[in-house]
Amino acid sequence: MRGRGISFAVLAAVTLSGTLSPHHAQADTFGNGENIFTIDFVAVGDAGNPDDNTGYGAVGYDYRISTYEVSEQMITKANTLGGLGLTQDSRGANRPATSMSWNEAARFVNWLNTSQGYQAAYNFAVNPGDSGYGAGNANDNILLWSASEAFSQTNLFRHKDAVYFLPSEDEWYKAAYYSGSGSVYFDYATQQNIGDPPTAVASGTGANEAVFQQGGGIGPADITQAGGASHYGTVGQGGNVWEWQESAFDGDSDSLSENRGRRGGYWVNPENALRASARLSSPPTLQSDIIGFRVASVPEPASASLLLGALGLLAVRRRRR
Repeated sequence: MRGRGISFAVLAAVTLSGTLSPHHAQADTFGNGENIFTIDFVAVGDAGNPDDNTGYGAVGYDYRISTYEVSEQMITKANTLGGLGLTQDSRGANRPATSMSWNEAARFVNWLNTSQGYQAAYNFAVNPGDSGYGAGNANDNILLWSASEAFSQTNLFRHKDAVYFLPSEDEWYKAAYYSGSGSVYFDYATQQNIGDPPTAVASGTGANEAVFQQGGGIGPADITQAGGASHYGTVGQGGNVWEWQESAFDGDSDSLSENRGRRGGYWVNPENALRASARLSSPPTLQSDIIGFRVASVPEPASASLLLGALGLLAVRRRRR
């Protein structure tokens, strides 16, 4: 159901850390010295919400998602500290990191985990910095986790104990389009519906603005200037750059090379690419200058050891038709 001001009671599934409230923000710090950086996260609560009429958006647990897309500066600093060998475009430190494959985004997320002493989210057999026979490159495909290690039976990409991860399609969709009330979803990530679409801008943070319908030479806006906010406070989920999702396009993340979903549209697209109904897919090795990503996380990293088991039990995953 689209936003019409109707209020419904939603039963929230409470994790061991308690239920998160929308708009609660938290910044996590990574790196050190000259290579320190932060990622801002917003809380996505309302656990146990129903699907949208598109069949997406139901999430049975609380989680966090980054307020903004991952920037070039974040990748540069992680590369320096971790020797990750990640490629990206060079538009500016605060522009979204693009020309990064799904595999490279997954390696960055792994570094977020391991640099903090947490379990890696994705199972790469070898790393770019390894020496000798079998040394890897940053765009190698992942391996699947075993059923006992995986986040859920239909998501063998993510490890159940990871604190940081790429958002699944349902996690991404909920953060972008859910209203926080009953079965009400918006058509756009700026809390608007068809008939009242976002205003196209090259850069800005107005409540009804999004970065789209711009010429090809303009490029994406800085991650903090990528339009108005969703209900939960994310910026740039509509327009600016397409964003990778963790999930395979068919909904069952159980094959190494299958296409991954992407959503949101980019700065040149018309408004229909920004709608909740729009989704595309690409192979995990694709490096495109119009695709970036954002990061998701468990509610409170400090409580990760208590929460991760509960999150895996509460995960709702369905086969997509």
